[in-house]
Amino acid sequence: MPKAKSKKQQMAAGAALSAKRGDRPKSSLVGSSKEMVNSMSEQELKEMAGTKRKNKPEKVRQNG
Repeated sequence: MPKAKSKKQQMAAGAALSAKRGDRPKSSLVGSSKEMVNSMSEQELKEMAGTKRKNKPEKVRQNG
């Protein structure tokens, strides 16, 4: 199951989950959260958003 690797990723999942549930408009989403809302199930978003933040970096560096 998906686990957030950073605080930013967890926050994006939370925003996408909120939009998927209808608590906020999908049009308010940007970046990763916009992609997540369409590509992940509500359960996957819930698990990612619920990941503990302790010892998580603010952002994950991308290779390349």
